[in-house]
Amino acid sequence: MPEFRTPRFVSRLTRDTLALILAGGSGTRLKGLTHWRAKPAVPFGGKFRIIDFPLSNCFNSGIRRIGVITQYKAHSLIRHVQRGWSFQRTELGEFVELLPAQQRTGGSWYAGTADAVFQNLDIIRAHDPEYVLILAGDHIYKMDYGPMLAYHVEHEADLTIGCFEVPLETAKAFGVMAVDGEWRVTGFTEKPPQPECIPGRPKEALASMGIYVFNTKFLFEQLVRDAESVGSERDFGKNIIPNVIHNHRVYAYPFRDPITGSQAYWRDVGTVDSYWAANMELIGVTPELNMYDNEWPIWTYQEQLPPAKFVFDDDDRRGQAVDSMVSGGCIISGGSVRHSLLFSNVRVNSYSQVEDSVILPDVIIGERCRIRKAVIDKRCIIPDGTIIGENLEQDAKRFHVSEGGVVLVCPDMLGQELHHVR
Repeated sequence: MPEFRTPRFVSRLTRDTLALILAGGSGTRLKGLTHWRAKPAVPFGGKFRIIDFPLSNCFNSGIRRIGVITQYKAHSLIRHVQRGWSFQRTELGEFVELLPAQQRTGGSWYAGTADAVFQNLDIIRAHDPEYVLILAGDHIYKMDYGPMLAYHVEHEADLTIGCFEVPLETAKAFGVMAVDGEWRVTGFTEKPPQPECIPGRPKEALASMGIYVFNTKFLFEQLVRDAESVGSERDFGKNIIPNVIHNHRVYAYPFRDPITGSQAYWRDVGTVDSYWAANMELIGVTPELNMYDNEWPIWTYQEQLPPAKFVFDDDDRRGQAVDSMVSGGCIISGGSVRHSLLFSNVRVNSYSQVEDSVILPDVIIGERCRIRKAVIDKRCIIPDGTIIGENLEQDAKRFHVSEGGVVLVCPDMLGQELHHVR
């Protein structure tokens, strides 16, 4: 076995790495779910937040020096990270630092992904890492970053980009790479209208996962150069990567399942439809994303809550949940839940029916409601007799209806203005 593949060598690489999670995005395509929170703070999977996945990947990979770069409506994200990720041993050099926009290099907020890192160069320099791992904070996946770091060193790369194969028709939403036979990147276009296909595979394109491994010195040089470049959008995908692929060693790292070699699970939950679908996948008997994996746990902050409770057993008033995931603190009181995912502290009252839906924390569903194919945002109070998901034309007058027919309901759509001062 070559030296770069030994566990000891990989552990040295992870120890010498600083991870930076870009968590400042507004996530506008998620509509009302991100009106009052950053996209990485959006709840996912019954008890987690999206940010927990890259954070857990770092922790499980042995990368214990982590910075979380925040900007847009970051309060709930900051509070979650402080509550759930403060268990590191600082005396051993472990930490999760929050890096909000502070105008550290001038009078502007973060202007783009590259600028967000550039404005924190003094902090990065103080930690003195050999490698910097830059991650998007808004994707759902489980990944060991150690092999990617080893791949980066093996190829003597200046920059390595995590990549994922996507259907050609959806590739226009990503940064798309062209590679040669050695997986060296020969072209990169951010969100191209006509994506280039993978050689020999005309229906697929190679998309960037927003995961970058940089040699630290190289990263500093490119960020300083970009900051001095007139007209730059200060973005990794639009500026940094296209400017370095021809004169530097830039490689693509294919994200594969380490056991089967097939493409691993990765989801961009950037739209209401994709967010609903990714949550729904978890309910399946053997979902691609195994949330019950003791070898690769997803860590999070969680309240101390009582078990879920199901009450009443009359023929027309039975508290039950079938083909569903129900989190702690929930009470199904004479209602019926089918093929749905309920976050913590959800109350479903008598004679109500919930089906094919994602119900976020602290939602109260009144009596005799019928809810189909919906996402109900945190703290919504659904009045008695409400019907959602059966007549999309009527739903669209009050709520957001996605292209795929998912109804998104937020408190303000119900006249429950939780975030406004009256």
